[in-house]
Amino acid sequence: MTVVSLPVLYSTIDPSAIVSRVLSCYDIGTVRSCEFWCRGLSDVYLVETDQAAYVLRVSHWGWRSQADIDFELALLDFLQKKGISVAYPLPTTSGKLSIVIKAPEGDRYAALFIYAPGAIPLGDLSVRQATKLGETIAKMHQAGEAFECKFDRKPLTLKYLLDESWDAIAPFLQSSDRDYLKTAILQIKSELQTFPRSAPYWGICWGDPHSGNAHFTETDQPTLFDFDQCGLGWRAFDLGKFRQIALNTGISRRVREAFLAGYQSVTPLEAFELKAISAFTQTAHIWVWSISLTYALRHNYSRLDDSFFRKRAEQLRRLRSPDWQMF
Repeated sequence: MTVVSLPVLYSTIDPSAIVSRVLSCYDIGTVRSCEFWCRGLSDVYLVETDQAAYVLRVSHWGWRSQADIDFELALLDFLQKKGISVAYPLPTTSGKLSIVIKAPEGDRYAALFIYAPGAIPLGDLSVRQATKLGETIAKMHQAGEAFECKFDRKPLTLKYLLDESWDAIAPFLQSSDRDYLKTAILQIKSELQTFPRSAPYWGICWGDPHSGNAHFTETDQPTLFDFDQCGLGWRAFDLGKFRQIALNTGISRRVREAFLAGYQSVTPLEAFELKAISAFTQTAHIWVWSISLTYALRHNYSRLDDSFFRKRAEQLRRLRSPDWQMF
């Protein structure tokens, strides 16, 4: 028996079709190679032409709407025009920053970016690299105060970062971990409920600042990329997100402090913002937990064993510990 026309949740687009039907929409010269590079929250293709190297990103169906994508691309285009070193999108020959792909599962969105010069640092960030990264993010926040966009994208509010994450995570937890997470979220919301939603404290956020999302040249100049998690939010949240990833990946305190010092050399933070970084670090952890869970439910359910949840619950306990309060 043959079954036909089953629904599809995810398809991998053939690189040869990318060349003939997507890259042909750009004025980038002759394509020498197009390789499926990695699968994350989007599919990434590494493209080389006789002119330069590029990165093509194809969103997953159901993860981002067209408005979400258009907001991100408009932001990156704005930032590069303001002199911020980001991997910005290139327009098609018709002037569009994205291309709609009619995939079997539904519409997906492709965008072509410059290849960020340099490379991801091997191992720990150096103090100099961390300082430069902090400076660049502060300049990005400053430039972003003038950003205006006609496309709607969900802001990084506590309702989105915490309440919606709770809805995703809670059904999978044992009662003790569920109670602990609920208590942690209530405490975070209590600490942050009066945080101002006005400039300069509230504005454009990268959403995912860490050393894996930046290339550094030989002179340690960073170029930022992967703004998939960007949006309007608190600038202190970006610092908390960096700290959350740094703590969970073992980046040294000396490097973490250099990052914060670099940021404050450009934009000094208010005392209440510095105090709130710990709560934003916990918020970032819970949000990342929810994103990882959502991804695994669709793409790799086998990851959702007991250790997946125990590890993240334990990490949250460590982030809330006084021993981890230093930046």
